[in-house]
Amino acid sequence: MLQLNELSFRRGPHLLLAAASLTVYPGHKVGLIGANGCGKSSLFALLRGELPADAGTFTIPVGWEVAHVAQHTPDTERPALEFVLDGDRELREIERDLAAATAAGDGLRHGELLGHFEAIGGYDAASRAARLLHGLGFAPGDEQRPVNSYSGGWRMRLALARTLMCRSDLLLLDEPTNHLDLDAVIWLEGWLNSYPGTLLLISHDRDFLDAVASHILHLEQQRLTLYSGNYSGFERQRAERLAQQQAAYVRQQREVAHMHSFVERFRAKASKARQAQSRLKALERMELIAPAHIDSPFRFSFEPADHLPCPLLRLERADAGYGGQPVLRCVNFSLEPGDRVGLLGRNGAGKSTLIKVLAGELPLLAGQHVCAQELRVGYFAQHQLDQLDRNGTPLSHLRQLDPTATEQILRNYLGGFGFAGDRALAPIAPLSGGEKARLVLALLIRQRPNVLLLDEPTNHLDLEMRHALSEALQAFDGALVVVSHDRHLLRVTTDRLVLVDGGTVSAFDGDLDEYPAWLAGRMTGAAAAGAEEVRESERKQRRQQSAEARKALQPLRQREKQLERQLAQLSAQRAELELALAAPELYAPEQKPQLLVRLAEQRQVSADLELVEDAWLEVSAAIEQFGGAEGSERR
Repeated sequence: MLQLNELSFRRGPHLLLAAASLTVYPGHKVGLIGANGCGKSSLFALLRGELPADAGTFTIPVGWEVAHVAQHTPDTERPALEFVLDGDRELREIERDLAAATAAGDGLRHGELLGHFEAIGGYDAASRAARLLHGLGFAPGDEQRPVNSYSGGWRMRLALARTLMCRSDLLLLDEPTNHLDLDAVIWLEGWLNSYPGTLLLISHDRDFLDAVASHILHLEQQRLTLYSGNYSGFERQRAERLAQQQAAYVRQQREVAHMHSFVERFRAKASKARQAQSRLKALERMELIAPAHIDSPFRFSFEPADHLPCPLLRLERADAGYGGQPVLRCVNFSLEPGDRVGLLGRNGAGKSTLIKVLAGELPLLAGQHVCAQELRVGYFAQHQLDQLDRNGTPLSHLRQLDPTATEQILRNYLGGFGFAGDRALAPIAPLSGGEKARLVLALLIRQRPNVLLLDEPTNHLDLEMRHALSEALQAFDGALVVVSHDRHLLRVTTDRLVLVDGGTVSAFDGDLDEYPAWLAGRMTGAAAAGAEEVRESERKQRRQQSAEARKALQPLRQREKQLERQLAQLSAQRAELELALAAPELYAPEQKPQLLVRLAEQRQVSADLELVEDAWLEVSAAIEQFGGAEGSERR
C-alpha cells in the first residue's frame, strides 16, 4: 500500500503540505481534488521521486510499477503504434533480448524468452495498443502515422495511451480529460473502472470523478482529508462536516467573547483577579476552530445584452469544410434568444467546424449564413489562450476592450475572475492554462455578447471556477451553444441536444445519459474494421515469430540428432563392456590387469553417457518450448 507519514513539503517559499498522513490500499481509485495551485501536481512529482520532502516519509511497495503521463512527447518519426507499445517496458526488454538471443544463435535462451513473451501477452500487445488508440479517438489507420505528424493535443492523447499501455501497479493521472472530447472521456471511464491497480487521479470533472473514484482525497489549507465514495458523496460528507465545524465555531466564539468580557470587567478587581487570569490562560490554551470557508473565490455574471433580435442567426442548406472538402452538408440551423444547445457527436464529426461557422471564422462552401444586424458573438476556443499578449497584463487586455472605464471598475471586474490586487498587473506569460482560460472568459463576458459559442470552455478550470461559470451561464439571456466533455456543465446549462454525425446536424433523440449507448453502437462498425486490421498485424507478427523459431530450431534439431547418435554409441559400448565383465574367466588372478582396464572403461563410458543424456534433455526442453511457440502461431 501507499503510505504518507507526517509528510511536509514546500515549493519555494510556499508550504503546500503540512504533516500529512495517508494510507491508500491496493485497488483503490482515489480522486485528488483541490484549488489550482494548492500542490496536487507537486504531490504527484514527489511520489514519482522528482521532488524531495521537507519532513516525514512516504513509501511505495517494493516492485510496484508506477506509470504517469509524460508532459512532453518526443518529436519522432516512429509510428504512433510503436510509440504506444513503448509504454510496456517489460515487453520491449523481452523483444530486445529475443533479438540478441537470435543474433547469438542461443536457441535455449530464445526458447525461454518466447515462453515469457507469450506469458505477458506479447502476441496481443499490438492489439491492446490499437484498442487504446481507437478508444482515445484515433481513427483506424492513424496508428501507423508518425508521432510528429500530430498536433499538441493529439500528442497528449498518444502520451496517455502510452501510459495506459504500461501494466502498472500504481497509475498517476493529472487532468487526463483536458485534451479529450466527450467520446474519449466516456471510453476512458470504462477503461479506468476495469483497471486492476491503484489509481491516483487529479481531475476537476465531477461526472468523471463520480464514475471512476472510490475515494476522494481533498487537499486544502496544506492538509489532506480522505473521503470514502465518489465526488457526490464527498460533497455530502464535506457539507455535513462544514456545517458541524461552523456550529462549533459559533459556539466557541460565544465562549471566547464571554471570557473576554469577564476579563475586561474584573481584571482590575483584586477579588476577581485570579479568576480573570484563569480565563486568560484558558483562552491561550483554547484551540481556535477555523470558520468554514466554502465560498467560491470567483464572482461574475453576464450583463444583459443590448439587443436580442429573433432569430439571432441561422444557417440555410449550408456546406462547410476545409480545402473545398465538405465536413458538414446541407445544414439548417438557427439560434434564438434563450436557446441552450449542447453539441454531441463522435470525434472528428464536425462539432468544432459548426462552431467556427457560427462564429464567422470559417466561410461556407455553399448555402447561406444569415446574421441579425445587432448580432454580437462571444466565441471561446482553446487556441485563443495562445493569442493573448504574453507581455501584457489582465488589466491591459481588459482596458483595450473598455478604454473609458476607470481602473478601479476594471480591477473590481477582474477580481471576480481571480485576478485581484497585484495579479491584475502580473504578466500573461507565466500564467497557467487555467488562469489564461479565466482571462479569456473575462474578456469574452465583458463584450456583452448575445450569442455565446463555447468550445471546451472548462479545460484547465478547477471545480470552483466551473461552478461559477455554470451559474453565470444559467442566467445568460442570449443564445448558448456548447461543446464540452464536462457532462455536468452540459446538464445544468443546456436544454437541447444536437447531434453532429455523418455530415448532418439533427436533434439528438435522447438525453445525455443515453448518449454513451448511442456512441457504443455507432462505434461498433469502425471498431470492427480496425480490429480486423489489428488482427492481421498480429497474425503477421506471429508468423514472423514462428519463422524465427523455426530458424533457431534447426541447430537445435541438428544438435539433438548428434546427441542421439552419441547416446546410441555410448549405450552400445556400455552393453559390450557389461557383457565382457560378465565373463567368469576375466576374474582369474592372471586377468586382473585386464579386469581393471575394463572397469575403468565402464566408469568412463557411464560418466560420458550421463553428460550426453543431460545435454540431450536440455536440448529437448528447448525444442519443446519452440514447439509451444509454433503451436500458438497455428492457433
